[in-house]
Amino acid sequence: MGLLTHIATLPLAPVRGVVWIMERAVEAAEERYYDPEPVERELVALERQFLAGDIDEEEFDRREDELLDQLEEIRAHFQTDPDHDAR
Repeated sequence: MGLLTHIATLPLAPVRGVVWIMERAVEAAEERYYDPEPVERELVALERQFLAGDIDEEEFDRREDELLDQLEEIRAHFQTDPDHDAR
């Protein structure tokens, strides 16, 4: 039965290949999007800019809030996604 199924679905092989590649691309994009390390590095850089006087407190607060919201979204994603390890 396996051989017959394989032969019968052989014309669909290119479609399955494209689907597989798209799934891997989506997984890679999600891994990058939900990686907290770049956001944490941005927070450190932001604090350095503020302490060096390169940005004012208002700009610091605005950008810090954006980055902290992004970190919160990342953490929420890992709490609700059982396929990923918590970071």
